[in-house]
Amino acid sequence: MAIDFDKWNKIFNITEEEVQELEENADKKERVELPYGNYEVAVSKMHISASKKGDPMFVCRFRILNGIHKNSVLYMNQVITQNFQVHIVNEFLKSLDSGIQVRWTGDYREYGELVEAVFEEVRNSLEYALSYTSSEKGFPVYRIMKVFDKE
Repeated sequence: MAIDFDKWNKIFNITEEEVQELEENADKKERVELPYGNYEVAVSKMHISASKKGDPMFVCRFRILNGIHKNSVLYMNQVITQNFQVHIVNEFLKSLDSGIQVRWTGDYREYGELVEAVFEEVRNSLEYALSYTSSEKGFPVYRIMKVFDKE
């Protein structure tokens, strides 16, 4: 049986940088749940992916820049199968202050390209004051409180 490596490359998008990052942080054996609070962060990853169930999902990773949790990662995952979920992501993307017009056109491919464009705009130039809290229903809430130019 022949192995379809190209298919795996398309399905499993694991970058060299991601693996290298894990190796550098190998002493942190387990993923620690970070407490709710305010953090200074940089966006280290952002894209549209598939959830475990195969549903479209917005994925964002924040690297904490200082304090006792410096270099830890906050994970924002938002399934986007309903209009209110897309609205949550749209509002979040707008708050990143990328200068790119954020809107849903009804096409997931276009939305994925939009998310990637926003990421490319902010990843090397902006940092954020992030409020990480919980909703009344217990879901994590991520709010950008302030935008900083990266030093």
